[in-house]
This record gives sequence, C-alpha cells and structure tokens, in this order.
Amino acid sequence: MDFMAFRFFKILLIFNIGLCLSQAQESIPIQLTQDKDTLVDGMVQSVKAVEAIKDSTSIKALADNELAAKFDEKWFEELYNNALFDTIYKSVTELTFEEVDYPELPTDTLKARLKELDARTPFNVEYNPALESVIKSYLKHRRKSIQKLITLSGFYFPMFERELDNHNIPLEIKYLAIVESALKPKAKSRVGATGLWQFMFSTGKIYGLDVSSYVDERSDPLKSTEAAAKYLSKLYEIFGDWDLALAAYNSGPGNVSKAIRRSGGYKNYWNIRHNLPRETAGYLPAFLANMYIFEFAEEHGFKKIKPEFALVETDTVRVKHMITLDQVSELTGTPVEKLQFLNPSYKLDIIPFIKDENYVLRLPRDVVGTFVNNEEAIYAFVKEEFAKREKPLPKFFNANDRIRYTVRSGDYLGRIARNYGVRVSDLKRWNGLRSNNLKIGQRLTVYPRRPYAQASNASSKKTTTNPITGDITTYTVRSGDSLWSISQKFPGVSVQNIKEWNGISGTKLKPGMKLKISKS
Repeated sequence: MDFMAFRFFKILLIFNIGLCLSQAQESIPIQLTQDKDTLVDGMVQSVKAVEAIKDSTSIKALADNELAAKFDEKWFEELYNNALFDTIYKSVTELTFEEVDYPELPTDTLKARLKELDARTPFNVEYNPALESVIKSYLKHRRKSIQKLITLSGFYFPMFERELDNHNIPLEIKYLAIVESALKPKAKSRVGATGLWQFMFSTGKIYGLDVSSYVDERSDPLKSTEAAAKYLSKLYEIFGDWDLALAAYNSGPGNVSKAIRRSGGYKNYWNIRHNLPRETAGYLPAFLANMYIFEFAEEHGFKKIKPEFALVETDTVRVKHMITLDQVSELTGTPVEKLQFLNPSYKLDIIPFIKDENYVLRLPRDVVGTFVNNEEAIYAFVKEEFAKREKPLPKFFNANDRIRYTVRSGDYLGRIARNYGVRVSDLKRWNGLRSNNLKIGQRLTVYPRRPYAQASNASSKKTTTNPITGDITTYTVRSGDSLWSISQKFPGVSVQNIKEWNGISGTKLKPGMKLKISKS
C-alpha cells in the first residue's frame, strides 16, 4: 500500500466512524456519557486501526518525520516566546544610525537595489546613510531573528495581502506588522497596544474590534488586519503621503502635524524626523529596512521555509455552545498549541457562546470534517464536562496536592500542562493568567491530576526528577521515530517525561534503543 492510498484509507476510516455515530444518534436518544465514550472510543479505535495497518503493511514513517517533530517543538516554543517582539521594539527605539561595517553589502549595490524598490512601491525608498546603517545593522546583528520572521510570514502575509488589496492599500504595508509586533498576535506593548497591528483599546473599538473578558479581537489576525487597513486608508486620506501615514499610525496624527509645524512646513518624513517622538523617528527606517531585507532575502542568504500552517489549510466552524480549546484538543487529537495559534483572540482559551455574536473556531482542514460530523456528540460531551466542573475553587483543595513550579527556558503552558496532566485553561485560572506569555523564573501554582515525573523545582535551581514508578513498559525505537511521535503513542506521556525517565538530554534517537515508559 503506497502512502497516498494509506492516507485515503485513513480518511475513509474516520468518515465511517463518524457516519456510524451519526446513525446511532438518529436511532437512540442521546445520553451524555454514551456520547462521550462513543466519540472518544471511536477516535481511539481509529488511531489503533491505522497503526495496525501501518505495521501489517510495513509502511514506514516518512524520512523527515523526526525533523518535522523537532520543528513542531521549536515552533511551539517560538509561538509563546515574546523575546522576538521585545527585541524588535528595542531595536526601533534605540536606533543610533551609526556607520556599520558590513562589506557583504557594498553601498553601490544597496543604492541600485533601493532604486529598484523605489520604482515598484509608493514609498520614498531613497538611499541615505541613516537607512544604510539600519539595513546593515539588521543584516549583521539580527540574522537569526529575521529568519524566524521570514518563516512566520509564510502564514501571515497571504492574509495581510488579501485585506490590503481589498482596501486598495500598498501590499508592502504587510512589513509594518513586523515592526509593530514581530508577527506576534498576542504581543502587548508597555502602553497596552495589542496584537499584530498594535491597536490601543479605544482605537480598536472605533474600528470594530471587540474586547471583552473572553475575547480580544485585536489579536485576531483577520479582523485586526481589516481594521488596520481601514485606519491606514483614513490616515492616507489625511496626509496624502504613505510615509507620513505610517508615522501617524505609530505616534498619532497630532504628533505628525506638530512635527511638520516645528520643521517649518516640511512634509518629507526625513526632514521632520528629528521633531517626531524618539520611537517614531526610528519607525520608518525600520519599516524600510525590513522591506528591503524581505524583498532581497534570497540575495542575502535567507531561506523561505514552509510554515507549520497555511491559511488555506484551515477552516472555521461557528460554535454552538461554550467550548474550551482543551476540550477541542482532547476530542480531535489536535495539540492545544496548534489550536491556540489558530485562535489567538480567545484570551482564556475559552470560546464563548453569546446570542447574536459570531464566534468561530478555526481548525486544520483535516479536522473540520470530523468536528462537524460529530457536533452533537461533541457538544454533549462539553456540556457534561462543564457540569462536572461545578466544584470548589482551588483555594479549597488540599494544600498537599499543590505544587509550585518555576518556569524554565523553553517552557510554555501546553508543555507544563501535559507534564502534570492538567489543562492549559486550568493553569491560567489557578494563576490568574490572561495570556500565554511566561517569564523565566515565574512561579506557577499547579494542582496535578496524575502522578508526574518532574518534581517541583521551587526550592532549588537544580532540577530534580522522580524515578519512574508503577506499571512500566519498554519501547524499542524504530526508524523515523522521534520523542514527540513516541509520546503520542502513550496517553498522558510527554516528551519531557520520556527524556527524564531515560536520562536523555537531547532529542536524537537511534533505531533499536530501548526506552522505559510508565503506563501510569
């Protein structure tokens, strides 16, 4: 059986399971527990069946599975790391425009490329020593960050371009989101501006972005891009110049008007820059520098890596009942980090159901069909889950059940939740977290729901681990295996569990290696 045939069989198998569930629902009154068990058991059986087929037909994992798993883990770490946003913000506010020694880009070559760029954009992309300084500084000192941004842009830029084109705005405006947020939908500035396009609360409201206890549409990629396009279009109407429109977007129209007055009536950005706020003075140079680097990325050795998702590979479902991303993850088998990435506007990882509001869940396309086909059973399970959660708050729990966890480098909420058998939404609720952002050294309260391998690290910087206990099985590593793919074979087991139980520090595995796994 070839790979395409196997994929078709898998899809057909899932469809038939869903069809059986649908037929059962038509002939038998819905019972909450039955629906939950049928749905979950059906999905588990489908996975087991697929695994059995793979074994019996000697279908091996694709050669790049291990690489893909490593990429997944690094991707998730990057999604919840605000360092990129912080460094972008710092670089804009602290630009010095000093001469930078970077012989890889001769001045004559830069002048020729800027002239070419100027011819195909409505921005004033003229050479000047200050712009050369910023471009060379970024190429010399920020290569790693720029490569990450180029990879992330593969997901965001297509949706930006669509909205910008709909509003007849230059497509190069997409590079503004790099300067504003480093392509972080949950980025938040020191003054409260939020999202990919950094809207303040009041401006977001004016342009139709809803902000409530559950939802912050400033973090919604599509809605915030539409709002940014409308706002930028209005600013261009006012100033009649895209450079000044961008300056006004950053500092407000009033500051641009004052800078024009103080400069004696000049309107060219470079002539009024010294009268703009410090952050805005570096804003347009940073924008133009990023535009140049992205437009000539290949010439400077950057790679266009396919992102984890493409927008066209996802679809939305309008929710019919309050549901959490944890529940969706549990029922569809989609990692909660992927769901958080696709649904960044839900502040508590909870999608509310409110009359006359159109809240949607964005899912990978290969999951949408399963979700829609089993909607009744899914919502029955969700209702039962919420009913079960009507219980005392954590402050009434036995204090002996509580641990204090200290956040380490590379940690994110999904990883910590899996280590302790809890939900991301639980961690947020217990610790009063409004976003996914964590800081190294931050202390978290956790009420573990199952035995855990990682002991509390609150008392010492040195990490200690509990020995593996209980019912133990041995897993033999096969070609194409990775820590992540192995962890998926054992419910409740994380990559970190496997590493700690087996004394593994890195991620490399060799076929034939024996791994101890705790079934408990």
